[in-house]
Amino acid sequence: MSIPNNITLLGSTGSIGTQTLDVCRRHNIKVKALTANKSVKLLCEQAREFMPEYVCIGDDSLYSDVKNSLADTDIKVFCGIDGICEVATVKADMTVNAVVGMVGLRPTLSALDSGNMVALANKETLVTGGELVMKKAAEKNLPIIPIDSEHSAIFQSLMGNEKNKIDKILLTASGGPFYGYSYEQLKEVTKAQALKHPNWAMGQKITIDSATLMNKGLELIEAVWLFDVAPDDIEILVHRQSILHSAVQYADGSIIGQLGVPDMKIPIQFALTYPERHSCDVKRLSLSDVGTLTFAKADEETFLCLASAKKAIKRKGTACTVLNSANETAVELFLKDKIPFYRIGELVADALRDVKPEDKVTLEAVLETEKTAKEYVLGRV
Repeated sequence: MSIPNNITLLGSTGSIGTQTLDVCRRHNIKVKALTANKSVKLLCEQAREFMPEYVCIGDDSLYSDVKNSLADTDIKVFCGIDGICEVATVKADMTVNAVVGMVGLRPTLSALDSGNMVALANKETLVTGGELVMKKAAEKNLPIIPIDSEHSAIFQSLMGNEKNKIDKILLTASGGPFYGYSYEQLKEVTKAQALKHPNWAMGQKITIDSATLMNKGLELIEAVWLFDVAPDDIEILVHRQSILHSAVQYADGSIIGQLGVPDMKIPIQFALTYPERHSCDVKRLSLSDVGTLTFAKADEETFLCLASAKKAIKRKGTACTVLNSANETAVELFLKDKIPFYRIGELVADALRDVKPEDKVTLEAVLETEKTAKEYVLGRV
């Protein structure tokens, strides 16, 4: 694979989406379709610049706004989750899934079903439907190319070593803004503090997940599915500098990792151009300027979300959907000032304890479990 001629981009107005379009500008990649959830103004601006064949707005109530705004173009406008799934099937060299939340699962399956390769930045796709997605990818003989910086680093560290036995995956975490805090200290933190990530500029949901360490729990679950390893074969290391993005330890004790500045354009571009590497307009890493790299164990007793994620992936059925749905609901409540920060972890742990998962993983079971877990959390507030 070289630089693709065209892509479909799901979630074009978010942090990953806008940076993906930066890569498209740099390498003259045509965009065949764009989707967004609510950002009508930015979606329409992107549509006028890239002139895709299709756009979709996830919020049905905003359909007429987008339709009217683009009435003087030939762009076809869709809406809702069915519209996103329809757009995901548009034939392209690659479907990039950068939407936020569980809404990303169905479009991923739709893209694979239609024969499109998927570059994946949507964690919830594999967290809630990893079994379904990897089975579908295998059936279609299509790779899932990870965009997350950590999974991209693992993916790159495995390149050329397919026949070599690995001992474990080293999954790095920045530790978030509350690294070193006690559980009691977490009870006093504010929304403004939680939204101030030390190294990365991201959307609100993923920034809060980084603060609770749920982001690392979700990434552990993703890694289990992407790289076909057991949960216990993944070690989480807090690495405050965010320079080593993750690594793989092989049977001989060697560790191979990927290092770079914390800039998402690097993994985004690599996903689009894999296995080739091309010039990328990011700051170059100077190890002499960095000086020191530090590593420490993650604190699962303080950060309950990480401990809950490890429990969920070791259970069968839709337990990971319980985890994810409870977390999405709790984070939304926190962002709306309905609960304090520390309650996110408590609500997730309680849901995992009390909500019975479905035994068999089907799309219907995943969606039903999502609804049940969401109702459970809302009922506890």
